[in-house]
Amino acid sequence: SERRRCFLATAIVLLPNMRILAIGDFHGSFPKKFEKLIKKEKVDLVVSIGDFFPFHYRKLWFKHSYRSGIELWEVIGKNKYKKLILRDLRGGEKALQALNKLPVPVITVVGNNDHGAARNDQYSRKQYSPSKWKWDNQDFLAKILKKYKNIKRFDYSYIKTGDYIFIGAYGGSSPGKVTSPAYRKHKKILDKLFFRFRKENKDKKVIFVSHNVPYNTRLDKITNKEADKGVKNKHYGSKLIGRVIEKWQPTLHIGGHIHEGFGKDKVKRTICVNVGSCHKGEGVIIETGKEMKVKFIK
Repeated sequence: SERRRCFLATAIVLLPNMRILAIGDFHGSFPKKFEKLIKKEKVDLVVSIGDFFPFHYRKLWFKHSYRSGIELWEVIGKNKYKKLILRDLRGGEKALQALNKLPVPVITVVGNNDHGAARNDQYSRKQYSPSKWKWDNQDFLAKILKKYKNIKRFDYSYIKTGDYIFIGAYGGSSPGKVTSPAYRKHKKILDKLFFRFRKENKDKKVIFVSHNVPYNTRLDKITNKEADKGVKNKHYGSKLIGRVIEKWQPTLHIGGHIHEGFGKDKVKRTICVNVGSCHKGEGVIIETGKEMKVKFIK
């Protein structure tokens, strides 16, 4: 199960100092420019924050399901909904196929549009609960990734790469509820992981990766003109991710989700980056070492 993966590690042997391409929000595409960039920048590792699938039924979902507690299949019917999901899964595989062919390893966490059965990691609201329809509640992403051996998933787990430990999370698609049982459960998992690697963290060798960015930073404000008026101009990062960063202070946090938050900020001593939207050609080159060097790609 998803939770049983918590302390599984995948070893990837790399040099102590790395050049990382951090990207996410693919939404069905992986621009060719990144293949050239990996060679030009001598990238050792690709770190993904997820959202591989197009979410082509976005307007339908916002019309019928957003903040309503009603599942889309309850409105349009199971057959039509199933066709939409399967089409979305096929669209997302274009990005996964391109990533799998890269000459460097790819590690990833799950995004909110990844059909990865990770919707309820910090919420108590009905709309983020597991689906009432068993078919819809599958971890589709886990099944698909079995075909792509170059891509390793590590949300609520960790991966060792040379001297570095990458700890992964999801972080939902909104601030979340810190009083919910789901929040406490996943906060406990992350605390255990950071405690396990406290020495590496003290030595600035832990990098934290999640789909969403920390709450109430320069990286999480929704400014999109088409955004719902209930969230427009509000901070919509994750409180779970924010509080974990504040407590443990990893050397670097990599996130995304809020497309317009592309950029850099600091939470105490932690450098936090929002990698922007890969499908728009945005990403981040990170060079590890005594000091983290961050370069934004547009």
